[in-house]
Amino acid sequence: MVFFSGARGQLADRSWLVVGLGNPGPRYAATWHNCGWLALDLIAARHNIKVGKARFNGAWGQGDTAAGGRLILLKPETYMNESGRSVVAALNWFKLPPERLVVLYDDVDIARGQVRVRQQGGPGSHRGMQSVIREIGTGDFPRIRIGIGPQPRDRDIVAFVLEAIPAELRPVMRDAFETAADAVDLILKHSVDLAMNRINARRPATTATEPTDAG
Repeated sequence: MVFFSGARGQLADRSWLVVGLGNPGPRYAATWHNCGWLALDLIAARHNIKVGKARFNGAWGQGDTAAGGRLILLKPETYMNESGRSVVAALNWFKLPPERLVVLYDDVDIARGQVRVRQQGGPGSHRGMQSVIREIGTGDFPRIRIGIGPQPRDRDIVAFVLEAIPAELRPVMRDAFETAADAVDLILKHSVDLAMNRINARRPATTATEPTDAG
């Protein structure tokens, strides 16, 4: 269970925990399933935060927000299916309620390059989000979904999400990561509602076709 009170909870109303879901190690670094991590890297660069400290079964770092609060960035290193263990450990340590958590992750049900912000909801088929909601005990927290769909017809879903993002699609996904970072900035400076209104109306700058291969 998430635990809120205590000295570390005094800044809870001005602090955010932003989590990017992914898998550790070079084998997975540039795969579709690591879009949450890749977007978090960009957010870290924008806010000049180094995500390198080892704790909470992950890598993390923190810095100040423009609103005067604290921005905590976390990459769970438990592998995707156990991401919740890392997230709940960080929430408990910083005494943050779920509504001060933002999770970024890949979503095969959203068109490639599209970004969607949601106030709350279920996990869908995403194993990482299933773990987060199971460990926290609620789906009442904001999330930013980064579209990687559609799933190629000739690929199993597990095989697809663990494939490297093809070179020709990296510019589209880079734009998506920028949009996800914009969404985080809007949430920090304004509200989740404003981020939903502005980000969900955006369309990818480039509509890329599905790469053709023999594989």
